[in-house]
Amino acid sequence: MKNIKGPAIFLAQFAGDQPPYNDLRSICRWAASLGYKGVQIPTFVSSFIDLEKAAKSKDYCDELKGIAAEEGVEITELSTHLQGQLVAVHPAYGDLFDGFAPASVHGKPKERTAWAIQQLMWAADASENLGLDVHGTFSGALIWHTMYPWPQRPKGLVEAAFKELAARWKPILDRFDEKGVDVCYELHPGEDLHDGLTFERFVDALDGHSRANILYDPSHFVLQQLDYLQFIDFYHERIKMFHVKDAEFNPSGKAGVYGGFADWTDRPGRFRSLGDGQVDFKSIFTKLATYDYDGWAVLEWECAVKDSEQGAIEGAPFIADHIIKVTEKAFDDFAGVDADDAFNRKLMGLD
Repeated sequence: MKNIKGPAIFLAQFAGDQPPYNDLRSICRWAASLGYKGVQIPTFVSSFIDLEKAAKSKDYCDELKGIAAEEGVEITELSTHLQGQLVAVHPAYGDLFDGFAPASVHGKPKERTAWAIQQLMWAADASENLGLDVHGTFSGALIWHTMYPWPQRPKGLVEAAFKELAARWKPILDRFDEKGVDVCYELHPGEDLHDGLTFERFVDALDGHSRANILYDPSHFVLQQLDYLQFIDFYHERIKMFHVKDAEFNPSGKAGVYGGFADWTDRPGRFRSLGDGQVDFKSIFTKLATYDYDGWAVLEWECAVKDSEQGAIEGAPFIADHIIKVTEKAFDDFAGVDADDAFNRKLMGLD
């Protein structure tokens, strides 16, 4: 068994125009003051990182690492969630997702996809320059709009969609492979990769590509009513990143998994700050430790009720309290005897 690292914090939901959230040094200092040991950097926040520069300059990456270290934290991973989303976008969502890309590619799906792929390529190079070996992202989606099969999905649609999705991601994954970095997809509603079966389809379409891995976030599985503990049993070999985020699901006679188009505060399934939801984190941390997960436990704050600052303050000790220092000896070693082949054979009645 191995020890999980943490606590760390994903900075995306805290980035802003006002101190201490408006530049890397200030937000690292803030995170360290709350007890975090690491920060996960969203590459789409330009005040934290210049992704192109990070891809092309190791000296710049050394500066970023130095800033984090001086303020008491380390950089745990980079994230390209918004750019990954744009690798594959169905036209129905084009206008909505244009906001994730620069104005120069708005209304230009092919140019927007090419921009997103370039961003991922740079993220691979930047991760190597930073000395990181895992990276978090979204897959994008070509057939999410057909998630509920009514009308019936045409035969071959799903297979064709995953073949195309794999074709778009294969060169990206190969680039990450060259750099020694795993790509960890956050399995998330709205993405074609949103549960175990869709992840399996994707990996199969990639002929088992070793760099296609998972960013495990149980909150999304609560909202889907998926067994998030058994998921670890099935996919632990591919789980290389971990977002610690809580959620709750309280169905009623009026709404269930689909939420009735309600706002987040009124949905049966909603994200909560750590400890305020229904996720069994004790069992999650135990399973991950048992399966030798030695990556970071990273707070991702999203809550429909609680303020982000309070969520961040409470998050560090919550994660720290759940990290298990794995045992180096069996609890009953005191009653054991030394290895002795002759004695063992005697106990079996062989001599």
